[in-house]
Amino acid sequence: MKLKEFDLERFRWDGEYEFEIKDAPTRVDPIYDGKKDYRKKLDKLRSEIDDLQEIMYAQDKYALLTIFQAMDAAGKDGTIRRVFSGVNPHGLQIFAFKKPSDRELDHNFLWRTNTRMPERGRIGVFNRSYYEEVLICRVRPEIVTKYQRIPAEHTRSLKKTFQGRYEDISNFEQYAHHNGTRVLKFFLHVSADEQRNRFLDRIDNPEKNWKFSSADLKERKLWDDYMKAYEDCINETAAPEAPWYVIPADDKLNMRLFVAAAVLKSLQGMKLEFPKMPPEEKARLAAARKALT
Repeated sequence: MKLKEFDLERFRWDGEYEFEIKDAPTRVDPIYDGKKDYRKKLDKLRSEIDDLQEIMYAQDKYALLTIFQAMDAAGKDGTIRRVFSGVNPHGLQIFAFKKPSDRELDHNFLWRTNTRMPERGRIGVFNRSYYEEVLICRVRPEIVTKYQRIPAEHTRSLKKTFQGRYEDISNFEQYAHHNGTRVLKFFLHVSADEQRNRFLDRIDNPEKNWKFSSADLKERKLWDDYMKAYEDCINETAAPEAPWYVIPADDKLNMRLFVAAAVLKSLQGMKLEFPKMPPEEKARLAAARKALT
């Protein structure tokens, strides 16, 4: 599928230019003409993602890690479900990261995600990730100083603490890249007004009541702090080998198409090909065919 129509470069940040969140749109003109056209385009994108994942699995050299970060109600779950629903489950590994467990707190902050990195040939999906350590922890630093069991001498200067985490994350993503895992990061950028509308929908719709938490309102009051944390995070960790895509999220259908297109583009950029059989293996295949026929 040709991806020129998606104009993905306008959403991509790789560290070449400074990212300013005030200039990042939360809504752009739709790239679909009605729901029927949306479904047709999404089906096409998913089909090509599935085809390339099959080649990646057979080749057994590369992996793709996709990371989804967003404010509450931006649509992470729905986007993950719809973009990857057509991919062979055998080649897909999805993990959601919530409040760390006691066991996880007994390790370094990258440990719980390290143990869930995608194997070669697979697409890994992180619903939230190690970026929580420079997002919610940045906005609520008491999580670091009171609950993460880190020696006090390493948290006296929180500025140094978070700068160190940015560097650790960047180094980890470079390490992953050098070992064949491509890292693709999405910030699903929803506006405060749209988040409010989605919260109201969760309250008014009985089938969505379970999605709403009073804690969501507490975090919403810190909106500006979170926007600053996202801006700094993207500027500190965007790299050509691990770019951020800041995807407008007020239109969910548009958002899903852009995410799927970015995933497909990343797969297209890999040197994917089915393994070529050596002569001796071809001879064995020929002998097997003869025996079967």
